[in-house]
Amino acid sequence: MNVLTPISPLWDTMPLTKAEPKQTHAPGDTFADFFGAAVEAVRQTDEEKAHAQYLLATGQLDNPAELQLATTKYEMSVSMMVQLRNKGLEAFNELMRISL
Repeated sequence: MNVLTPISPLWDTMPLTKAEPKQTHAPGDTFADFFGAAVEAVRQTDEEKAHAQYLLATGQLDNPAELQLATTKYEMSVSMMVQLRNKGLEAFNELMRISL
């Protein structure tokens, strides 16, 4: 069950004096980490799909739906990785268009 936390006062989150900048992201929150996780997910789901295909080809797979599930997982992970790559390229191109 989720525990409800009370709303903190605004002055706790926005002090009037400038203090040391707080780390706003948790470790592992960078784009490189997200993209690396997406690449790892593609690799892992590809292995699962290949294993299911092998089991089906050798007659060891009892439930053929497992192959369909593994294939769908693989396709979705590839789609996610491609979308992350596209968003990264869009952000890079937007930064390149900024004139100083």
